[in-house]
Amino acid sequence: MKYVKIRWLHSLNDTPVLLYSELNRDLWEVRKVEVYADGQMDFADQSERSGSTRLSIEPLPPLEEIAANPEFKPSTISAAEFETLWEQARA
Repeated sequence: MKYVKIRWLHSLNDTPVLLYSELNRDLWEVRKVEVYADGQMDFADQSERSGSTRLSIEPLPPLEEIAANPEFKPSTISAAEFETLWEQARA
C-alpha cells in the first residue's frame, strides 16, 4: 500500500483542505480521509462513508502530475500517520 497527503490550497469553506488516501499498487483508493479548515473530518472506504466523501472512480494520477497544479501540494506519508487519521475520522 501507498499513503498520500494532498494539501488543497483554496478559500472555499465547504471543501476539504487536506486529502489523505490509502492506495493499492494500481493507485486505486482503498480508504480516504478528508479534513476541512474547521477540523471536521470525513472518511470513505468500500463499505462505509461519512459526509460527502467518496472513493475516487479512477486511479489517482502520479504525485508529479498532481503537483503540476499549483493548487495541490502532494506528499507521501507513513502507514502509521494514515491509521491515526483514519481512527480520528471514524471516532
